[in-house]
Amino acid sequence: MSDWRVFRGTEVPHDGIDTLPAPPSWRVFDDGPVVPPVVGGWKPADIERAKLYRADPDVLDLVNAALYLRRPLLVTGKPGVGKSTLALAISYELNLGPVLRWPVTSRTTLQEGLYKYDAISRLHDVSLNKGDADIDIGRYITLGPLGTALLPYSRPRALLVDEIDKGDIDLPNDLLTVFESGDYQIPELVRAARSRPTVHVSTADGGAPVPVCDGQVRCRSFPVIVLTSNGEREFPPAFLRRCIVVDIRPPDREQLTRIVRARLGDEISETAVDLVDRFLERRNHGDLATDQLLNALYLTFHAAREGGRGREELADQLLRHLRATSA
Repeated sequence: MSDWRVFRGTEVPHDGIDTLPAPPSWRVFDDGPVVPPVVGGWKPADIERAKLYRADPDVLDLVNAALYLRRPLLVTGKPGVGKSTLALAISYELNLGPVLRWPVTSRTTLQEGLYKYDAISRLHDVSLNKGDADIDIGRYITLGPLGTALLPYSRPRALLVDEIDKGDIDLPNDLLTVFESGDYQIPELVRAARSRPTVHVSTADGGAPVPVCDGQVRCRSFPVIVLTSNGEREFPPAFLRRCIVVDIRPPDREQLTRIVRARLGDEISETAVDLVDRFLERRNHGDLATDQLLNALYLTFHAAREGGRGREELADQLLRHLRATSA
């Protein structure tokens, strides 16, 4: 394996992120009071998913290209191929802390990803204090997942922007400036900066409040951003130009066999040959996710161990196409 790779696609955490060369001059970010790296806080299920993930060599190369160039990864592929798990694997192996998650819907806006300001609660508290407006405004501001990822951490955070293709048509363009500049402003804190130049605000992951100076947040290390897409729409060329695009292909028979053994153990994998074949045949005629195969194998092993027609019929109930393609 090439020595240039920092992310190697193994289950062994290491500090290789610290060995990255300096970024290109047009991708240098080094501002703001240093925020210590996040330690601990992983969910056991996320660790398990991260440790079991195995990436193809082409995927490894593109992930490392994004790390070197300090660019977001746009990860495309059919449902269930491991797009979201890739973010977990990168963050776990490189010791970047738990992944920040930003699930995108049709109503998602850029500001929601950056921060939320609870103006109603502040107005209520000011009225209770007889008009005293000198209440700490930081109590009413919570950074969003993207806003938290852009804090000046000493080591980059990992952010999963899940299913960006479900977002408003303007969202990718709205992200361009943030991706290029690596910073953003909180107008409410900019206005308050004359009397309160430094304000402590809450973060998306519930960590200790962090300082924001003069209403400006700017990263020191560009975060590891993984944007996933199911291919339901096209993105503007300007957006694609600022991303490293990774297309994850569905696993073949050999890869499926390794996944089944890793997830379900040898006892179940020894009985999996017929259902793996059935899964691959049905996948030729429509979208099927790998976790559908895992669910079918687990269920049929425990609930239909007698085999035969009953086992196949039970599996067929779970191996339903997510979206039909060719006949």
